[in-house]
This record gives sequence, C-alpha cells and structure tokens, in this order.
Amino acid sequence: MDRLSESMESATVEQYLHDHIPLSRSMAVSVVQVNQKGVVLSAPLPPNINHRSTAFGGSLSAVAILAAWTYVHCQLQNLSLPCRIVIQGNSIEYLQPVETDFQAHCMAPSQLLWDRFIKTITRRGKGRISLNVEIVSDALLAGTFQGQYVALKL
Repeated sequence: MDRLSESMESATVEQYLHDHIPLSRSMAVSVVQVNQKGVVLSAPLPPNINHRSTAFGGSLSAVAILAAWTYVHCQLQNLSLPCRIVIQGNSIEYLQPVETDFQAHCMAPSQLLWDRFIKTITRRGKGRISLNVEIVSDALLAGTFQGQYVALKL
C-alpha cells in the first residue's frame, strides 16, 4: 500500500476508498478535504435517497463512519504506523431531514488525545480513540456522530 501523506491529493484518497471500501463508490462518496485538521467527505442525494425523498439514515451513518475512519487511516499512514483500523462503537443523532447532497466533517481530536492514542499503539500494539463528525446539508447541521475506533498495529 502506498504511503498516504498529509499533503496527498483528495483524489488519491478517494480512489483508495473506492478500491478498498466498495460501498463508498456505490454511495458516490467524494473526498473534499484531508489534512491534520480533519476530513470532509461529500455524498450526493440520489444514490443515498430513501422512500421519503430524503437521505437514508444508513447512508448518513455510513458516510460519517467513513469520514472518521479516513481521518485515522490517513494520519497513521502519515506517521508510517501501519495499523488495521476498526470501528468499535458509535452513536448518531439525526437532527433534521437531509433533502440535498450532504457532507460529513470529521474534526481532529485534541493533540493530547491523539498523542495518547499514538503512544498506546506504540507501547501496547493497539489504541482506541473517539472521533466526532458533523453531518451538514445546505449549510445546516443535520446530524452528529461519535465513533470509537480501534487501531491494531500490524
């Protein structure tokens, strides 16, 4: 696997997701931003629509999960710290119906939490971190997500 760096093009990360997580391609997920401050993924409404002509809740959840996973993956690759990353648990709150294309904004954790996560992986071979994602549509907050991710050092 090629090393993903902080400066890597969004298109390269997007291709990686589509190749390794096929659901991201089916949902037409695109990578808007990837850097140390966070990850922003975007998805169009049509492939993610439900019977009410709004975004399917499962699609909103999947894009939020993917945004946080992408953040952890890219940052660990940037540190040359190969790990298997899995989601351990999550919760999501849907604040309003999503009637247009939407984005998932994963915010970087505090430096203290990130450093503790990396230190634990290095010492024990695995670490756990919680990440927050905001789901935005039409510049309005449509949902909030919190996920717990575990990284297992390879």
